[in-house]
Amino acid sequence: MDRTGVEADGSTPGLSGDSGPSGTEPGAFDAFRSGWETEIGDGFPLPTFSPATTRDFRVKSRATKVGDVAVTDLHGASAIRTEGPLNGVEDQVRMYIVQRGSWTLGAPLARGEQTVPAGQFLIRHIGRPLHFETVPDTRAKVLVLPAAMLKPLLGERQSVSGPADSAEVRLLVAHSNMIYETVAGLGAAGVQAAHSTLIELTKAVARRQVDDTEPQLALALAQAAKDLADNHLTDPELSGTMLARELNVSVRSLQRAFAAAGESVTAYIRQRRLEEARLALTAPSGRLSVSELAAHWQFADSSHFIRAFKKHYGRTPTDYARSGTSSGPPGLQ
Repeated sequence: MDRTGVEADGSTPGLSGDSGPSGTEPGAFDAFRSGWETEIGDGFPLPTFSPATTRDFRVKSRATKVGDVAVTDLHGASAIRTEGPLNGVEDQVRMYIVQRGSWTLGAPLARGEQTVPAGQFLIRHIGRPLHFETVPDTRAKVLVLPAAMLKPLLGERQSVSGPADSAEVRLLVAHSNMIYETVAGLGAAGVQAAHSTLIELTKAVARRQVDDTEPQLALALAQAAKDLADNHLTDPELSGTMLARELNVSVRSLQRAFAAAGESVTAYIRQRRLEEARLALTAPSGRLSVSELAAHWQFADSSHFIRAFKKHYGRTPTDYARSGTSSGPPGLQ
């Protein structure tokens, strides 16, 4: 099964059209198009872009293909707009998850034009090619998926929309981001599993409900919980219960997802808090005291923090701070 990982700042820089703040890099769009056609283009052709887009192409992107599914992340400092006739049939389902800016489908002022604003997603069956346009500083994730598996879920309107921070979308985003990191090393079975999970999670978004007993979703569920936990490490309410509630799954399902990787929710939270505390101990200025660190990272008290830190790193926080860190964290387990 075909699989490709491409990153704008990785081993295939041709997919990046980033020109930086000083102006458009010569050939930026041509490099982007060449990289796309070489690595992703089979089955996923690029449309014709407007001259204004190709002249001032300041876009960072990364993309990966898993069989008949393509995932692309775009951050366009400049606007992007298609132009010219769009012919043929495009029997695909596309999902747009917009974090910033907006993404508009359909020719301007045309019947059926649809805009996806920041903080929203849209899943839409594309029966024929559509023009699209973004505003400057748009950040979005776009998935191209096979219609046969998803079209029946979209109803008569052939589209579903909603908030991008829903539990189902969080799981899908976490899984697609994991694919970027792992796809190059996956065998045939791994590729099939990654593909199947993408389809199942897209179905969950369309249904607005995750089947948290589905074993294939365990890794995605654990990763989404980790991403959420990383953003709430200083929150005193952070726990497995809170994460399960935010992800709309049972606590037991979340525990099973972590156990599948040989971890526990509580251990992950404790480890990440210790990591952040270690980094704070080595900050060049404005260091907190041990008691302040314990309170900030939600340890019960200084004694509990010191014991946990020494068990994990092999020395007390004070000794660690005094020793310096030029050679890396000593005693890291």
